[in-house]
Amino acid sequence: MDSMIRNVYCVGRNYRLHAAELGNAVPQEPMIFMKPSHAVIPLDQSVIALPKDQGEVHYEGEIVILIARDYEQGVSINELVDVMALGIDFTLRDVQQVIKEKGYPWTAAKGFRSSAPLTPFVTFPGTEKLSEQDFMVIKNKVEVQRGNASDMIFSLQEIVDYIGLHYGLGKGDLIFTGTPAGVGPVSSGDEFELLWGDRQLGSCLIK
Repeated sequence: MDSMIRNVYCVGRNYRLHAAELGNAVPQEPMIFMKPSHAVIPLDQSVIALPKDQGEVHYEGEIVILIARDYEQGVSINELVDVMALGIDFTLRDVQQVIKEKGYPWTAAKGFRSSAPLTPFVTFPGTEKLSEQDFMVIKNKVEVQRGNASDMIFSLQEIVDYIGLHYGLGKGDLIFTGTPAGVGPVSSGDEFELLWGDRQLGSCLIK
C-alpha cells in the first residue's frame, strides 16, 4: 500500500470533544504532525502487531483523504480528492504524555510501524455529501467512536489550504483528518471494525 503514498500528514485536535477528553486546548489553527509512510498498512481483515512495552496504545479513528493532484492555491478540495478511506491513528499515549511535557516532537508516539492502518479506498462523495454519513469505530462489537465531518473544527478545505501553503501538498499525499471523542486503550485480542454509515470498510485484529 505505501508504494502509492508519499507524505502522511495528520491533524491533531480537530474535534472539540476529543480535545476536551484529553484536557487539551482547542487549537487556533490546524495542528499538523506527520507519520512515516512505512506506518501505513492495510486495514482489511489484517492482523496488526503493536508495541507492547511502551505503555498504553490508544486507537483514534479518522476520515483519511488521498490527494490526487498537486495543490495550487485556490483549488477546491473536490478537485484535489477522488478517493477516501477510514484509518486508525494508533498512539503510544504514555510516550506522548512524556514527550509533550518535555516539548519533544511527537514522532516516537505517533510514527511507529503499523501506526496508520488504512481501509481500502472508496469514492470521495464531495464535501457536501460527506457530512450525510457518520463514521464509526467498533471495538469488540461495541461502538466506541462516532464522528461526522461537519463536527470538524477545521474543514477539509481549510486543512488542505493550510498544509498546501505551509508544507506543500501533492499527488500521493495522505491526510488523516482528526479523531472524534471516544479514544481509548488497545489490548491484544481486540477486534476493530471501521464503518462508513452502515458499510464496513475494513477490520483488523490486534496481535
